[in-house]
Amino acid sequence: MVIADRIYPLLEGSSAIRKLFEEGKALAAEVGWENVYDYSLGNPSVPAPEAVKDSIIRNLNEKDPLYVHGYMNNAGYEDVRAAIAKDLNERFGSDFSLEDIIMTVGAAAGINAILHLFLNPGDEVIAFAPFFGEYRNYVITAGGELKAVPADTETFQLNIAALGEVITDKTKLIIVNNPNNPTGVIYSGETLDRLQEAIKEAEKRIGHPIYVISDEPYRELVYDGNELPWMPDHIKNCLIVYSFSKSLSLPGERIGYIAIPKNIENYEEVQGGLMVTNRVATVNAPSLIQLTVADCLKERPNLSVYDSNRKLLYNKLTELGFECLKPQGTFYLFMKSPIEDYDRFTEEAKEEHLLLVDASGFGCPGYVRLAYCVSEDMIRRSFAAFERLAARMGL
Repeated sequence: MVIADRIYPLLEGSSAIRKLFEEGKALAAEVGWENVYDYSLGNPSVPAPEAVKDSIIRNLNEKDPLYVHGYMNNAGYEDVRAAIAKDLNERFGSDFSLEDIIMTVGAAAGINAILHLFLNPGDEVIAFAPFFGEYRNYVITAGGELKAVPADTETFQLNIAALGEVITDKTKLIIVNNPNNPTGVIYSGETLDRLQEAIKEAEKRIGHPIYVISDEPYRELVYDGNELPWMPDHIKNCLIVYSFSKSLSLPGERIGYIAIPKNIENYEEVQGGLMVTNRVATVNAPSLIQLTVADCLKERPNLSVYDSNRKLLYNKLTELGFECLKPQGTFYLFMKSPIEDYDRFTEEAKEEHLLLVDASGFGCPGYVRLAYCVSEDMIRRSFAAFERLAARMGL
């Protein structure tokens, strides 16, 4: 064996979502793109706001190119970090300063920086199923082990009742993704308060603090008047990870940040350590796009497009007899397999050219995820295929 032992599980379990996406491209080459209904990849279908382009042009035209394209403090431009801190304080009544903000290469880099800071070999990270499948790879790469709390399939809120059985003295971190990918569920303030109480009890037992990574790339994608709880109001030792990939439709630009509340335990050690682990792999976040997002902090995605798709797809699937969660946020819909053999269900869906992500990789077998950040036309064209699939399933 040439490569590190810990990498082999990553090769064997490489992203099922990406694999399905590639299958879709091959299928489209065979039968035509208009006959493939690809719900696999969470790639925003709403263009970035005009303000993004305007900012890029303005920064290129008006600022010194050596500044725009040069190195900066590894944590990011100070004025950008100050702008983000100010925006968070205005929105959530927090007290961040620029020193509490670290610019990252998207949310993934932020999560990885935290994992590499906290984990010794064999340390454990907890995620509540269903969870974003890449968490497992991130944890393994950092030398840790991901422990999954089984899903509460009645409410799909965090399964606090089962958390105590999973926490051990090796538990360092818990990851919470709110709103949740893949379910679209928003974890309520009451649920988060219960999580804090459970953590407090566990910390007494194991003798050290447990930190929570609040993974919030879908913070702005919330529907039906729902409100997303501000995690630091509920969780004491909380590290916020944010990405502009969804809120500004910039997934390929890879820009986000970590926000470190001042009241967490061991603040100085954590803040200083993240300055180091963030630069180890990525040096600094992309310079031009840092300046751009600072100009666009008040911009919001065109939710009406995603909301229309959400209602259209949910209404049709439930009308056909499929059991689905109505998303409260994100741009994903979670659907239960109508038959016990869910592998057969996803394969029969492929027979109808429907690409649905098996949720086994999210720690929740028996369900599939549909990304409805697609064109309304594709959703409508897929209805006949869903009707045939429903008939295959005996619905």
